[in-house]
Amino acid sequence: MKRCMFVDDSSVIRKVAKRILNGPDMIVTEASSGQEALDMCAFEMPDVIVVDGNLEDMPATELIRRIRAAAGQFPPQILVSLVEVEVAAIMRAKRAGAHGYLLKPFNRPQLLERFRTLQAAA
Repeated sequence: MKRCMFVDDSSVIRKVAKRILNGPDMIVTEASSGQEALDMCAFEMPDVIVVDGNLEDMPATELIRRIRAAAGQFPPQILVSLVEVEVAAIMRAKRAGAHGYLLKPFNRPQLLERFRTLQAAA
């Protein structure tokens, strides 16, 4: 069973993602801040992590780097979540270790398709 974490200060975004993805094949956890995400990753590293590009407590690139440093032998796939296609932000996230990006707000077909492409790339 895959484990996914959504790191976003918006409870609405986290709840929508959880409703869409939670099921027999995936468990979705939520973190409302970068520090909360790091604490949760120290306990159990998810397979996929979606990081809000505008976290209040730390830059997304810092969180991505710290997750990568703590990941060990099985690093997670990481997406940065943005409200618009911002090439500079996407490139910074990729240099930090992200695999790609996800635009929000998202709907069920968009989110499921993005996760299918992650599975194909794994």
